[in-house]
Amino acid sequence: MSPLRSRPGTYGAGGDGRGPLGAARFGPGAWGRDLAMGMRFAAGGGREGWIRTALTAAGVALGVAVLLLGVSVPHLMDAWHGREKARENLGQRHQPRPSDTTLRYASADTTFRGTEVRGRLVRPDGTHPPVPPGIDRLPGPGRMLVSPALKDLLGSPGGALLRDRLPYEIAGTIGDAGLLGPKELTYVAQSATLAAPDGYRIDHFGKSWDPRPMSAPAVLLVIMTCVALMTPVMVFIGTSVRFGNERREERLAALRLVGTDVPTTRRIASGEALFGSLLGVAGGAVLFLAARGLAPYITLWDINVFPADITPGPLAAALITLLVPAAAVLVTLLAQRSVTVDPLGVVHHRRPVRRRLWWRPALPAVGALLLVPLSWEGPWTDNPLNTVRLAAGAMLLLLGVTALLPWLVDAVVGRLHGGPVSWQLAVRRLQLSSGSATRAVSGITVAVAGAIAVHMLMTGMQAGYAAAYAESGKLPRIGLWGNAKDWSTAQRALTALRATPGVTDARGTVDGLARPLPTDRAPVSATHPSTLAIGSCAELRRLAQLPSCRDGEVFLTANTPDRDPALVPGARLDLNPPMVRGDRLDPHPWTIPRSARTARLLSPGHGPDLFSYDLLVTPSALDPSRLNAPSMELRVDFDRSFPDAVEHIRTTASRFHPTVRESSAVDNPHDGQYSSVRNALFAGAVVTLLLIGAGLIISTVEQLHERRRLLSTLDAHGIRRATLGRSLLWQTALPVLLGLALALACGLSLGALLLTMIDSAVTVDWPVVLAMTATGAAVILFVTALSLPPLWRMMRPEGLRTE
Repeated sequence: MSPLRSRPGTYGAGGDGRGPLGAARFGPGAWGRDLAMGMRFAAGGGREGWIRTALTAAGVALGVAVLLLGVSVPHLMDAWHGREKARENLGQRHQPRPSDTTLRYASADTTFRGTEVRGRLVRPDGTHPPVPPGIDRLPGPGRMLVSPALKDLLGSPGGALLRDRLPYEIAGTIGDAGLLGPKELTYVAQSATLAAPDGYRIDHFGKSWDPRPMSAPAVLLVIMTCVALMTPVMVFIGTSVRFGNERREERLAALRLVGTDVPTTRRIASGEALFGSLLGVAGGAVLFLAARGLAPYITLWDINVFPADITPGPLAAALITLLVPAAAVLVTLLAQRSVTVDPLGVVHHRRPVRRRLWWRPALPAVGALLLVPLSWEGPWTDNPLNTVRLAAGAMLLLLGVTALLPWLVDAVVGRLHGGPVSWQLAVRRLQLSSGSATRAVSGITVAVAGAIAVHMLMTGMQAGYAAAYAESGKLPRIGLWGNAKDWSTAQRALTALRATPGVTDARGTVDGLARPLPTDRAPVSATHPSTLAIGSCAELRRLAQLPSCRDGEVFLTANTPDRDPALVPGARLDLNPPMVRGDRLDPHPWTIPRSARTARLLSPGHGPDLFSYDLLVTPSALDPSRLNAPSMELRVDFDRSFPDAVEHIRTTASRFHPTVRESSAVDNPHDGQYSSVRNALFAGAVVTLLLIGAGLIISTVEQLHERRRLLSTLDAHGIRRATLGRSLLWQTALPVLLGLALALACGLSLGALLLTMIDSAVTVDWPVVLAMTATGAAVILFVTALSLPPLWRMMRPEGLRTE
């Protein structure tokens, strides 16, 4: 063989499998050497090399930052719930005896303009009471410790009404260990009058029971949010590591000239991508730390956390650090399979293969097969199998869009003919090569489809809550309830409420439970305890039709659902029935007067403004203090047009006792929760689209650089710049518009399936859906506008000069 010739595909290589310098071309050593060489080229490739590496690193860094934030959620929730458990005690089954290490404890929560304010009242029994986390020692009598956010609110002009509601002197602030988040509004105050039954005695802080699990729709929403965020991130990382492929191939041709073979050049190209991805991993860690610092300023679903809570698990962080660079190498190797680089600057791209349709619908079809049975099975049930089926089905459905898009673009542009010159140039370019454009646009389609599906799910869930609150909140009314020792306590509360600004009416009773005492002929009743209401004749007339009434009378209701048949005049009742099955309490016997008459409730039943009392009693007939845990039930009507009428009512209620609770439909907490998540989702979709738009700009500029001689030739033949600018617009617009159409179809289909799983009506918030789609369309103009300066710079006669 002539020394000037070599075997095909082995420039400068001998037949012993060794390279030009005698180094082995196979095995881990060759891989390590070639990857290291590629990394050196990326680091020392001059300005162009650094720009290409920086673009890859920026794309990977953004994806890695999102992945690190996603895998930090479990630690975040554990830390959040851990602080909640450590600072709380919901009561001990067997209350300890008073001692030097016990205290009386009560909840005094309130709401201020739709925001929850957590309040706790304490009264130590001795000098060494237990202290919750975040507090060195309990405040003195009449003083309180507040969270920093509550202190700021109380000191602001907008917190004046809340300041009137908390008649305690601020003695200090609560540390981070005692707060769920930096924005939480909470306080701990010492009340000198706190006594049973308003509070219970405890000897430690820290509850042992787990929080109530999330509802099935909430679990569904969390799973879908993770899928909708992670899928476009993976697509974006895969696109980012291919930035600069065209220019890299020209440089690899020089390596072929000095003796490297095709596998070696591919490994060197992978080393360049590996270097960019490693920088991206480091940059992603920096971005993650910067984003973590913004945690105190963000509240999602009423959850606000400290930066330290956002910490990824060691295993998850290690997997991201290893798998992202490995994915960069794999993607580069797969991309190089369609390219053959020869010496002397010759780059042969594989002849474009007609994209087949038969396998592309397989991904969305399999995804649909996993999701449709879940919608047929009825309401979503939270179990590991359903979680895997949902996540896998949704991800396959979203990834199916990326598989269908290249075929759809080729199918559409292959049938386009004629039109203006700018249109023909764009169509012809896409007919020749649409791979780069569809790769960049696929990220947009996945992001928009996922955002539409999650937003539809949230809209359906929110619509259910909004309908319930709208039904129960038709009347401007607030319900209040709290402990009552006697009827005079309720009377004073009603008098204070009726004098409150904005109140139009107030009414109420003292409620309790009773159960028939067992006799030889009648054992203890197996039904639930009977309910009774104690109030003046005026208050009882608001509940039932009374033939006549005077203090000392008792009435049996005739139309109460499921009333115990043992309730008859002369029956003996136990006014101290056990509240928990198994408790043994001393009975408080009381006999229904034989003079008790029958009355009909005005609104019998269960629900808002419906009453299910079995007995109506006037105060002289029964002392409420004989009841087991009597409570006053107050209903307050107010004028919606009066400024802050609800806040004045809450302030009045806290003044006659701070432990009074509220039940009303005035504030729908789900509106704020879903609005915050919806806004965050929309913002995330917009940011994702902008990031993908940046990748589309890079891809477009690279294509322009590759065609710079052609552009100079067109300019020399008199083609106007405006014509080529419009051509660039059409070239970008066609794949994006087709991708958005696919995203809209996929997102609506996936959203409809999700809503069916939770038995919700299929509703679409068209303004938001169209806004997301319009944002994707705006990316087209954004990309075109930023690509015009490079286009005009390359349309110069100097581009035809050849040395």
